Amino acid sequence: MTETFQEKLNGLDKGFRELIVKKINGYVIPQLVSEPHFGINIKKLKGYSPETWRYRIGNHRLFYLIEEKGKVVQLLTIDDRKDAYKGKS
Repeated sequence: MTETFQEKLNGLDKGFRELIVKKINGYVIPQLVSEPHFGINIKKLKGYSPETWRYRIGNHRLFYLIEEKGKVVQLLTIDDRKDAYKGKS
């Protein structure tokens, strides 16, 4: 988890943050550990460099990178959908 991801997560309302953390720990991380490329809530974003992926959690989008060589998934940020794609190509 990057510092930006932690900051965005900590910026969420407490009750909602607890729900998101529960979903991240219970569903997202296990999914990304087993298969970070494919899933109902996973999508590879077009036109991003480096290659960036998103995981949909309700109205929020969790963005991450996959380091294939080291098999590491780096959680970049989490945003409300309405703000998630602003200024991105």
